[in-house]
Amino acid sequence: MKKQFAVIGLGRFGVSVSTELHKLGHEVLAIDTNETKVNEIVNDSTHSSVADGTDEKAMRELGITNFDHVIVAIGDNIQASILCTLLLKEMGIESVWVKAQNYYHHKVLDKIGADKIIHPEHDMGNRIAQHLVSEKVIDYIELSDDFSIVEIAAPKFMNERTLIELDIRAKFGVTILGIKRGKNFNISPMAEDQILENDILIVIGHKNDLKRFEETT
Repeated sequence: MKKQFAVIGLGRFGVSVSTELHKLGHEVLAIDTNETKVNEIVNDSTHSSVADGTDEKAMRELGITNFDHVIVAIGDNIQASILCTLLLKEMGIESVWVKAQNYYHHKVLDKIGADKIIHPEHDMGNRIAQHLVSEKVIDYIELSDDFSIVEIAAPKFMNERTLIELDIRAKFGVTILGIKRGKNFNISPMAEDQILENDILIVIGHKNDLKRFEETT
């Protein structure tokens, strides 16, 4: 389903988000105060505009309230990021995702109602660290300080055994959310579903339990 996104701030993160959303076929409005940056993304967005995300009049003229989601990707100017986020929430934007620079920036964004706060460097650092310390982990998503989701290759001992036979939740305290087999993806697998040797498991759980599960596999 085609959606409408506005991205405010065209640094590396903002450009990356805009470009990928546009490739996925969604409508993207790219906004920045720097005309050069706006001109550079013309081919990777539906619309682009030179505007100040903290200027209510400018935002209304761009029809920002008509967009399903707004991503505030303003770079090092924390004050502008906060003012822009506050303005968008006061204008009634339902979904405002914001890039945070640090812990204190995050706290303020949370207080003023940002719907999702993103730490790109922190998130990518966690993923890289997980890959470095475990050859079995294919991908890693941190949900909170305690819980994560990992993609992990199914070990040999699980081959041709069902989830009910393996009893993963009881033994390790983790839950298998899905099974990837080639191009097929089994979402919310049933207890009777088999795991094969080359399957990729999507597993959610407490970090300690996931670690124990990794070590066993």
